[in-house]
Amino acid sequence: MNALTKTEPQQKVMLLDFMADKYGLKPQEFADTVRKTCGLPTASNEEFAAFLMVAREYDLNPMLREIYAFPKQGGGIVPIVSIDGWVNLVNSHPACDGFEFDVEHEGKELVSITCHMYRKDRARPVVVTEYYDECKRDTQPWKMKHRMLRHKAMIQAARYAFGFSGIYDEDEGAKIADMRDVTPPPRPTVMRPPSPSDLMAEAEIIEHTEIVEETGEAVDAIIEGDGIDYGEVFENLQRAMNEATDAESVEQVWADFDVEAMFQDDAESRELADKIKINRLTQIHPLNGM
Repeated sequence: MNALTKTEPQQKVMLLDFMADKYGLKPQEFADTVRKTCGLPTASNEEFAAFLMVAREYDLNPMLREIYAFPKQGGGIVPIVSIDGWVNLVNSHPACDGFEFDVEHEGKELVSITCHMYRKDRARPVVVTEYYDECKRDTQPWKMKHRMLRHKAMIQAARYAFGFSGIYDEDEGAKIADMRDVTPPPRPTVMRPPSPSDLMAEAEIIEHTEIVEETGEAVDAIIEGDGIDYGEVFENLQRAMNEATDAESVEQVWADFDVEAMFQDDAESRELADKIKINRLTQIHPLNGM
């Protein structure tokens, strides 16, 4: 029993040691350099560990600022991948079979750019169109609008084609970093009897209920809204992540829950899901000496 206890810590390759050795530096020297150059001077040890975990997972070089971070209002960091980092991610993926762009203009005005992302193991490409009016920002880089919109289309196509998650481009990261929680505190729940209109609505729901002959179960004929219980979704995601024992099984849980599609238009929920994933990856690969 004692022998087993002594060998358990040796079975884990400590994250900081691994990353420092990869770039030929001592652990503290590597940590100091990354903190200074990647926007992490005041990040906590846990935040720094999460950042390194993302860099390791996607094989991004923080020394070349392929990945860096923005501090988030209220605490925390947002991992940012530079365009060089995104191109490296795509071109180094073993399934990548190239990508190409189509540009649409109306007169002389840029309308959209479409990226066709090819995989060696699929017959059809992933096709994503990004529209200039939806993406443009009043910043210096966007004065080169064709270049920036190509980046947007390529990044989004890469996400769909290869499942990259938990990382953002600079525009996305800036928006998330500036987010503030403006949700008002919950009010006490006041119980009241149902109104006549509520009773009528309930009656209409019952009238529109169908019976499945094979099972005898009642099924609503019409379901309005998305019907997603987000509390239950995150609880189930957290439970599944806790059962994952390595990075591969974490990615499998992520794919099983289809987080990319579920929170495609919900930045706050997506961010929470990313935190659950990164926290689990950090637990699996602890940071040494910090």
